Amino acid sequence: MAVLLVASVLGVGCGRDDKPAPSAQSGGEGAGDAAKGRQVWLAQCIACHNADPSKDGAIGPAVKGSSRELVEARVLRAAYPPGYKPKRETKVMPARPDLVAAVPDLAAFLH
Repeated sequence: MAVLLVASVLGVGCGRDDKPAPSAQSGGEGAGDAAKGRQVWLAQCIACHNADPSKDGAIGPAVKGSSRELVEARVLRAAYPPGYKPKRETKVMPARPDLVAAVPDLAAFLH
């Protein structure tokens, strides 16, 4: 009986890879994690934007489908990418350079 218990405990760890499986939503190397991006969105963005990024918020516009380039420019620099024509030109959104690590995740969530 004890041998079976030890064998079953040892067998649980066999073949296990300690690296996390890539997210089905991540899109590959260097891509963000949409689930993490959703958490950032809910914690940081919905004060101005809608909880549903496809809808306008109290202050901020709908941003569903935004490119990573746009997310990065708006979040980190409160700017627009070169050549981008905004839906509405505003100066309300502050730069949030503290969210630099979250940009790939936010972009994955909004895409």
